[in-house]
Amino acid sequence: MANAFQDQFLKAGLVKKNKVDKVKRTKHKNTKQQGKHQQVDESKKLAQQALQEKTERDRELNRQKEESALQKSIAAQIKQLIQMNMLKEEEGDIGFKFTDNKLIKTIYVSEKVQQQLSDGRLAIVRLDAQYAIVPSPVAEKIRQRDEGCILVCNDNSANTDTKDDDDYAKYQIPDDLMW
Repeated sequence: MANAFQDQFLKAGLVKKNKVDKVKRTKHKNTKQQGKHQQVDESKKLAQQALQEKTERDRELNRQKEESALQKSIAAQIKQLIQMNMLKEEEGDIGFKFTDNKLIKTIYVSEKVQQQLSDGRLAIVRLDAQYAIVPSPVAEKIRQRDEGCILVCNDNSANTDTKDDDDYAKYQIPDDLMW
């Protein structure tokens, strides 16, 4: 059924048949183009969304790569600090015991090194699958980079405070006591 107003205008002679057909064609073209624009708009939105997702994935991958490179750099710095500053002393005859991941390990040192380890002037650190003895300032630099590498680093200031409050201070400790 055609538009009732158009029919009435045609019968009354107010408009011509050509004019009515022209209006119908333009109206039909406009509706058809709107449908195409909607499809184009949807495809643009999907393309933009896919582009955003890709950039987010790329950012995440870049962040992971940077983090991995930073970890490798820190590990190389720690290894270099340990290798340059570790004591190159022959094994001693005194076993110094320490814990490494809930396991008690023993490293044989001289009496002088044992005393320095106890006083906090030296520290024991993990280098790959081995252990190394380094000075305390180097151990602090290593601690700033990775806390897990430090196995033994006694704080000599804590030892002086506990002696005053110790209930067993009046008892003498034998010189040859080893744990």
